[in-house]
Amino acid sequence: MTTPSSLAGLNKAELAEKLVAIGVEPKKARMRAEQLWRWIYHYGVTDFAAMTNVAKDLRATLAERYTLARPELTAAQVSQDGTRKWLVRLAPGVEAECVFIPDVGRAGALCVSSQVGCTLNCTFCHTGTQKLVRNLTAQEIVAQVLIARDALTEWPTPERPLNDGDRQLTNIVFMGMGEPLYNLDHVAAAIDTISDGDGISISRRRITVSTAGVAPRIKELGERTGAMLAISLHATNDELRDQLVPLNKKYNLEELFAAIRTYPSLNNAKRVTFEYVMLKGVNDTLAEAKALVRLLAGIPAKINLIPFNPWPGAPYECSDWETIEKFAEVLNRAGYSSPIRTPRGRDILAACGQLRSESVKQRASERLKAEAS
Repeated sequence: MTTPSSLAGLNKAELAEKLVAIGVEPKKARMRAEQLWRWIYHYGVTDFAAMTNVAKDLRATLAERYTLARPELTAAQVSQDGTRKWLVRLAPGVEAECVFIPDVGRAGALCVSSQVGCTLNCTFCHTGTQKLVRNLTAQEIVAQVLIARDALTEWPTPERPLNDGDRQLTNIVFMGMGEPLYNLDHVAAAIDTISDGDGISISRRRITVSTAGVAPRIKELGERTGAMLAISLHATNDELRDQLVPLNKKYNLEELFAAIRTYPSLNNAKRVTFEYVMLKGVNDTLAEAKALVRLLAGIPAKINLIPFNPWPGAPYECSDWETIEKFAEVLNRAGYSSPIRTPRGRDILAACGQLRSESVKQRASERLKAEAS
């Protein structure tokens, strides 16, 4: 017997197709899809019986053929600092992690994954040491947001509306596992669903997509999504960036920055965020801080300085705090906002560059134990 497919995470056209498949007339399917949409994405219901403005016979048919289930959670962890991490099983052997970080953005940010594994092999990132399994679908990306809102008990009810000031999850960052621009079709479709005003309703200006520098698709990202752009930079010259971010060998800094300058609607209210991980003795000198200022000339920008988050066997150490502060001072004097990102979720390996490393290690350990028994 086949398991019923879930409607949670589908877009409106897909919902309409599912309705037509169970006998709803095509002309009525669009209206019914709008009703389902509001229940799924505004109220977050997981039971068709809760859809009180949908006819009972249709609810019964929906319950027979479909579910509103989220993907299976195989692990849920909470850090000492309140960061929460979920390991989501999307299919046999297909797992991804997402992380909720409180007190980031307007209230809290969800870091979502766009791929299982990664192909980029950035040398400071543990996620990059795991082979790419596959791209995530738009439905699987949206499901990460649904899981987070379930866990935060943030859904309103018809009797109890949710005011903006009550929201804990206000920002989405595509900074989890994978390179979003290598999965742009599904990322763009997921953003359409997440930002829809009749549903989850997170503004596109509060959704940030981070890329390691897939230059040919940067302008397209802006045109299709209207999201904020972040660049995983980490070096100011090609020689060093070739080592840290091997993608730079394909799209060097000159090509990358030419593409960044084409990003739609850049201004002081819509700045590019440059992420710069601080690696002791590698990219943290004052000379490199000054080179970074020159590199960013003419681009509305802010720089997130990220203390390196260690992982077992990592070839780098985090820069000393005094070094990071002096680096930030150079940027600040040049007029750039350059906050030093407070490491969050390190104790549960939920910080930048650590995602899924622990779960992979645990599963390897479990396999070895099983083989030995």
